[in-house]
Amino acid sequence: MTDRVKDKATIVTGAGSIGPGWGNGKAAAVVYAREGALVAAVDRTLSAAEETRDIITGEGGQCIAVEADVTVEDQVQHVVDRCLSEFGRVDILHNNVGIPVVGGTQEISADDWDQQFSVNVKSMYLTCRTCLPQMVEQGSGAIVNISSIASIRAIGYPCISYAATKGAVNQLTQQIAMEYAAAGIRANCILPGLMHTPQIEHYVTSGYGGDKEEMIRKRHDLVPMKRMGTAWDVAYAALFLASDEAQYVTGTQLVVDGGITCK
Repeated sequence: MTDRVKDKATIVTGAGSIGPGWGNGKAAAVVYAREGALVAAVDRTLSAAEETRDIITGEGGQCIAVEADVTVEDQVQHVVDRCLSEFGRVDILHNNVGIPVVGGTQEISADDWDQQFSVNVKSMYLTCRTCLPQMVEQGSGAIVNISSIASIRAIGYPCISYAATKGAVNQLTQQIAMEYAAAGIRANCILPGLMHTPQIEHYVTSGYGGDKEEMIRKRHDLVPMKRMGTAWDVAYAALFLASDEAQYVTGTQLVVDGGITCK
């Protein structure tokens, strides 16, 4: 540990994990805590947030678990209020919440489309909107939004609503970055590529009925490095963007994909 975000009050949404192992939000919360942050681990499933909290406190870090659906404005306000009451500030906002739905223009229903935009975009708008007044008052803040390479490339299978939402996340982030740059607030995106997380295994096995091991092998083979990324790859990229080392970095889209978008 090098205390890269020491004493920074940090909200991580989607900080639980959908199954055993390390999801992006869970790993990010732990990495922030290991580098000295005071973490509010937020998840719509309290037990998932508590698991992350217990890992952090078990390592000697500081963390609270907060149950919230971040698509609901009142619940987002509750998250920010808890962070302020516990830590007195909001220095870092890490938005990790997101769900994929596979399907093309004719396959995706209007309900699927609306749900994707609510979870993947509205949630980030609400958390940013609610945290920004506090960050302006402080004169500083860092926002890290998790997007996807699907926002800038076709990724080999149809996912029109997911790609559209992630493109929206990129522009949401860039607009906030420009609007609040003079106030000392930075906003950046991370664009993960093919990752090996519990969420991916969940959707492969229960959502799409595929053979998990075959799907994993195919995903590894698609990457120039011949392996999918892990949650830790995303977490350490987020740590850089949230830290003072990136104090002159705002409005950027940091690709973390093992080179796949170079193909």
